[in-house]
Amino acid sequence: MRIRNKNFDIKQIAESGQCFRMDPISENKHSLIAFDRYIELEQVEEDLIDISCSKTDYEFIWKDYFDLDFDYGSIVGKLNSDSDEFLKAASSFGRGIRILRQDPFETLISFIISQNKNIPSIKVCIERICETYGNRMKDNKSGRDYYTFPTPIVLAEAKKEDLRALKLGYRDEYIIGAARAVAVGDIDLNALKICSHDEAVKALKSIKGIGDKVANCISLFGLHHIEAFPIDVWMKRVLSEYYQDKFDPEKYSGYAGIVQQYMFYYIRHIHGVSN
Repeated sequence: MRIRNKNFDIKQIAESGQCFRMDPISENKHSLIAFDRYIELEQVEEDLIDISCSKTDYEFIWKDYFDLDFDYGSIVGKLNSDSDEFLKAASSFGRGIRILRQDPFETLISFIISQNKNIPSIKVCIERICETYGNRMKDNKSGRDYYTFPTPIVLAEAKKEDLRALKLGYRDEYIIGAARAVAVGDIDLNALKICSHDEAVKALKSIKGIGDKVANCISLFGLHHIEAFPIDVWMKRVLSEYYQDKFDPEKYSGYAGIVQQYMFYYIRHIHGVSN
């Protein structure tokens, strides 16, 4: 399936810190495991992507996953007409980033794991969890074996010592607690998708081990509340160095999360970090 879109860059999305199971195969090609499926994506041209999926799967899964009905070009255009020089540069540089519509539970667990870890370490931990608690599958087209992300019920029954053996450290308790909250219905992630961002953050922070930053990441990347504005160490650097801590996300109400992604991706590029 080939998609033409001026604001769809696989490498930029893979390096934007929102998804941990999108990996490079070659310079212009990446693999992705999501929703129990494996696909490969190739950047054929600057605005042309090849997705190894059927038309049916594209229409029912991947079109929504990559948020392809949303006009990111309009956001880039707004930011380029603004007087904010840093945002002009950041949005132009990262114009191929899109906010993925990921599985909420996978995002919840992934960002609990993300605390005090760099992206390569997060990816390793997630793969260990999938290999231990997920289902082994084979993609018929590529012939590749892969593992699905475990369900809430399976992770809820995991033992702390087994998770600790996967090098998750203190996060083992938080992972089990979050999985149990979802499995028994104390947290309804689908309901959080349709409530307000503030309500979602409040509910997520009721789970032990989830603070403001992680809750905002889950809200943005798992619930698709694109008004969320997560602040990690990279964003603190942006806000301090370029805005003297006076940046107001409310100026970009309704799409502050997209602005955050452009900032995050660009500041890491400035400092020579891509993973």
